[in-house]
Amino acid sequence: MACLLEAPLRISVLSEVTATSRHYVDRLFDPDPQKVLQGVIDMKNAVIGNNKQKANLIVLGAVPRLLYLLQQSSSSLELRTECAVVLGSLAMGTENNIKSLVDCHIIPALLQGLLCPDLIFIEGCLRCLRTVFISPVTPVQLLYTDPTVIPHLMSLLSRSHRTQEYITQIFSHCCKTPEHQTVLFNHGAIQNIAPLLISSSYKVRMQALKCFSVLAYENTPVSLTLVTVLVDGELLSQVFVRMMQRDQPIEMQLTAAKCLTYMCRAGAIRTDDSCIVLKTLPCLVRMCSKEHLLEERVEGAETLAYLMEPDVELQRIASTTDHLVAMLADYFKYPSSVSAITDIKRLDHDLKHAHELRQAAFKLYASLGSNDEDIRKKITETDNMMDRIVSGLSESSIKVRLAAVRCLHSLSRSVQQLRTSFHDHAVWKPLMKLLQNAPDEVLVMASSTLCNLLLEFSPSKEPILESGVIELLCSLTQSESPALRVNGIWALMNMAFQADQKVKVEIVRCLGTEQLFRLLSDPDTNVLMKTLGLLRNLLSTRPHIDQIMSSHGKQIMQAVTLILEAEHSIEVKEQTLCILANIADGNTAKELIMTNDDMLQKIKYYMGHSNVKLQLAATFCISNLIWNEEDGSQERQDKLREMGFVDILHKLTQASDPNLSDRAKTAMQQYLA
Repeated sequence: MACLLEAPLRISVLSEVTATSRHYVDRLFDPDPQKVLQGVIDMKNAVIGNNKQKANLIVLGAVPRLLYLLQQSSSSLELRTECAVVLGSLAMGTENNIKSLVDCHIIPALLQGLLCPDLIFIEGCLRCLRTVFISPVTPVQLLYTDPTVIPHLMSLLSRSHRTQEYITQIFSHCCKTPEHQTVLFNHGAIQNIAPLLISSSYKVRMQALKCFSVLAYENTPVSLTLVTVLVDGELLSQVFVRMMQRDQPIEMQLTAAKCLTYMCRAGAIRTDDSCIVLKTLPCLVRMCSKEHLLEERVEGAETLAYLMEPDVELQRIASTTDHLVAMLADYFKYPSSVSAITDIKRLDHDLKHAHELRQAAFKLYASLGSNDEDIRKKITETDNMMDRIVSGLSESSIKVRLAAVRCLHSLSRSVQQLRTSFHDHAVWKPLMKLLQNAPDEVLVMASSTLCNLLLEFSPSKEPILESGVIELLCSLTQSESPALRVNGIWALMNMAFQADQKVKVEIVRCLGTEQLFRLLSDPDTNVLMKTLGLLRNLLSTRPHIDQIMSSHGKQIMQAVTLILEAEHSIEVKEQTLCILANIADGNTAKELIMTNDDMLQKIKYYMGHSNVKLQLAATFCISNLIWNEEDGSQERQDKLREMGFVDILHKLTQASDPNLSDRAKTAMQQYLA
């Protein structure tokens, strides 16, 4: 049966099917093999560069017949090879052509063809496979379905320059996941492909290089192997360094820089290694300059952003190399004003890349400014940069919005920027708008930025509070994404810090006690820690402590008990004991501890714990309970003396940790006063 295109296309294409196209297909069924061969050759000549003809032939069922002839052992080698060439030509048409070919099971048929010993036929099959696999509509998993395919492809690498070029290109396009990297690695990809880096063919060298870049990406085992590989007596990293020299084609320089970047990020090369600092970083900065094509500038900036993301020293070096910060401002000048562009193709090209350029610039600014205060200042003082970021937050392209908010997040780590640029440009307004309706990845970054804008010293905190943000943040805490739950609760924690009672009451009301306690049993430790931080901030200053404990005391004490009894980290237990110490500081709230002997025994246990942090927090709690100047202190002191707390305090005054012994001495003085 003929392999047909989707319905909408079928109608339009069928209406244009010509008698000639039918004639080509009919000849494939001729009983005379010689006529069939001539028919295939004529078809090959007819489809070159003619997409309409390709679509017609596919609709008329040429593909299943060509595949049948290709697979028949009775077909001559010449016929089988010509069939592979025509199929390769059909694959060079539209994405719909590729879909039709894949639906007709072209991939298994061509892979089977690779078992034939004839090199010309193998090259024809590989060329067609390459064209099919580099299309975004082809499921790459089809390369890995049969476990014998990868080792067989490895064995064909030595046959010719063409097999080397096509196979490495197939590998680099079909290596999309860590599992794919592992399969290729385990079948000897590194040993088999490394010698190709010094091939006499540029195309082979280039495809081999691309292969290494996808194999090394975020893969430590592969990267650690790559640094030990020798190619003709030279270390692979040095081969990559040579490929980055200015006299090499730009594509090669960029891909070699990517290989070294990925090896560095995977931990196989140190960030202070000369091949990174003196070669890779300057090469990538160079790619950002005006003299390069827009797509090269995008790739250069994105790779550079990735290289230096975790390393402050590389960020500092990059920021002072070739005026990079100012150079990136040029990325926002596309498309140029229409009047200046007479060439419509150029305008189309600029428009196509304008989004990518802005996205790359924002990413690189985010990476540059993630640690150093001076660099952040340099960025915000560049050419209307804050205005550009603000307008980036409302761009139509989701990728640009994400990159802009990443940049904003990076700059929001600066106290100075929060107090100046962020306030002057009312950044919180577009940020709040972005939070209303955005995909999760944008929400995570936007809510992280909001956490910083809600810090005590940020002038944006007040207007954000007045904009009704509490409900939005409470809804984030109910998200299925742990990162969004963390950010929602973190922002509430920052908001509750030294807040007035009205804000705290509104947080508790809006969040609801059920949700608060659900968060206290969240499987994600970060969520739990931030929820404890929120509770600690809510329970600060006596009137607030007493008010919250009078209405929610029972549940809070229950939650504290559960956390102290469960298997949790030292940090979680320390934060919980600090909450208890805050409760102990309340006027009426402290009775919830004093009337709970089980809780007092827990405090006693933690005072004798092997971890100093927990001892300190527990001692602080007792200190607040026995403080002299407060009503009922005598009765509380007496009860705690009977329970053996004075003996423990006495012991702790001799503790080797000075903070702990001081805290214990301060508590003991309450008894002596």
